[in-house]
Amino acid sequence: MLETPEQSAAGRFDTVLIANRGEIAVRIQHACRELGLKTVAICSEADREAPYGSTADRFLCIGPSSAAKSYLNQDAILLAARLAGAGAIHPGYGFLSENAAFADAAEKAGLTFIGPTSSSIATMGDKISAKRAMMAAGVPCVPGPDTALPDDPDTIERIALEIGYPVIIKAAGGGGGRGMRVVTKADVLQEAIALTREEARKAFGSPSLYMEKFLEHPRHIEIQVICDDHGNAVWLGHRDCSMQRRHQKVVEEAPAAGIVPDIIQPVGMACVQACLQIGYRGVGTFEFLYEDGAFYFIEMNTRLQVEHPVTEMTSGVDIVQAQIRVAQGHVLDLNQGDVTCEGHSFECRINAEDPDSFLPSAGVVTHLALPTGPGIRVDTHIHAGYKVSPYYDSLIAKLIVHAPTRAEAMARMREALAGTEVEGISTNIPFLRALFEDGAFAQGETDIHYLEQWLKLRRAA
Repeated sequence: MLETPEQSAAGRFDTVLIANRGEIAVRIQHACRELGLKTVAICSEADREAPYGSTADRFLCIGPSSAAKSYLNQDAILLAARLAGAGAIHPGYGFLSENAAFADAAEKAGLTFIGPTSSSIATMGDKISAKRAMMAAGVPCVPGPDTALPDDPDTIERIALEIGYPVIIKAAGGGGGRGMRVVTKADVLQEAIALTREEARKAFGSPSLYMEKFLEHPRHIEIQVICDDHGNAVWLGHRDCSMQRRHQKVVEEAPAAGIVPDIIQPVGMACVQACLQIGYRGVGTFEFLYEDGAFYFIEMNTRLQVEHPVTEMTSGVDIVQAQIRVAQGHVLDLNQGDVTCEGHSFECRINAEDPDSFLPSAGVVTHLALPTGPGIRVDTHIHAGYKVSPYYDSLIAKLIVHAPTRAEAMARMREALAGTEVEGISTNIPFLRALFEDGAFAQGETDIHYLEQWLKLRRAA
């Protein structure tokens, strides 16, 4: 997709260090192997028995089980890359994937960072500068100023009144659902500001906040982009990630149901224009709130998304391979007119957690049965006998299906979930099975608050 004869020698590396773990390490390793690249896998002491270690060309332990001393240890990862002779680092998602300082350190060490430049990560990682850049590119944004909130209480109250209650207070450097607080009336605004500032300072190292209009019944819609270093960019359709619990995505689908091309097309092209304007390279995702036929930009993820498979299934584009090829310097041999999204895809995140309390569940997988068949894909790193660690995120697998229509894809997911068995630990599979039997979800009549409300009713029953 991304290569012409004269470009085939343009690659600046032949060995990739995968600075991550779990299913995404497996996914990146497969993509590298298909591209003829060697891989270096790294691990903490807790992941010494990870199955992808035996299929990598090199497997290096870089530190103790604690992520802070291993997968977040920039010096250890850069040293491992040098010792193994890697020419590039793929950060996957999470950990250091959106760390501008790490991308900069990799670049200064002579390594290719398989992602955007450090400057792009810094620009889009700060929610205020990101909003400013998007407004300049004509991307629709949530009502609210593109500046940080001042310290003066009277000025803050005036901004809130101009926006109109309810408003949401957000940390400028936030993410993952942290550093946010909804305010519905003026008499609690100052307390909310103080609490969120302190939360932001502790979690993200900066007390900087901004304020936006709080949309009460939006959907969470994403647009996937790929850009090269030669002024080319495309968007690969859209996803709906509204099924969230505590701001964490549970189920994703592509395309977003009920959004007609005439509405989404201008937004997708605005995202492409924004990428060209800031000189963006690699893959990225624009996240929007969608309400009453209007889109509002909230942030950009400057990395590979957990939910990228649903876009791969509908677009036919291998996003991970495209990401690597672009990092090698190849021209993106894909025009917007070549992008056609067909059928419908769902992804369920299989987590090692109690299906009712959602508390993490560590232990040994004693039995594993995974579904197979047309339109079914499973991305995982676990096997029978695998020890699920308590040290990291509870995601153990992603179950993805694809079918001609949304209804058929839902039926296929029900069948796939019924054929998925994990024993020895608790998982959220029973919860996911129940969700795919829900009538409102089946009809696409949900927003980002629906799942929380559904869980409350379920507990009360």
